[in-house]
Amino acid sequence: MKNFLELIRNCLTDVREIMPWELEERLAENPDLLVVDVREPDEFAAMHIDGSINIPRGILESACEWDYEETVPELVRARDREVVVVCRSGYRSVLAANSMQVLGYGKVASLKTGLRGWKDYEQPLVDAAGQDVDLDDADVYFTPKLRPEQQRPKDTQAA
Repeated sequence: MKNFLELIRNCLTDVREIMPWELEERLAENPDLLVVDVREPDEFAAMHIDGSINIPRGILESACEWDYEETVPELVRARDREVVVVCRSGYRSVLAANSMQVLGYGKVASLKTGLRGWKDYEQPLVDAAGQDVDLDDADVYFTPKLRPEQQRPKDTQAA
């Protein structure tokens, strides 16, 4: 049985990752580039890259196809566009980019380090109203907050 990080590593044999500074360059060079944020709607509302679209990971595959309630026409039409998938840390985006490649997206990449890395590179983020997010506030937001029940019990071995 694989764990989460092993699943990510397996997908990385097929998925290309780009760093935040590469995304900054690609956005400047290619105004047609589509940034797809696969975080949940509340995460997207809190902060995201301006101009990105929110398609939660849970509905991504049906959002990529016609004739579903989740269909996102801009995404369906983007099979030949350059697409960069983003999430909080760069893990969900790898899984999403892998799915998109399987579905025929030829120019898709995942943002390595996710929006945390984008913020660390001091790139702008906006909230749901389009207002700039203070990067210190973003730093607090992106700091992991594990509840005790989410942590591995001390009496179990690492899987």
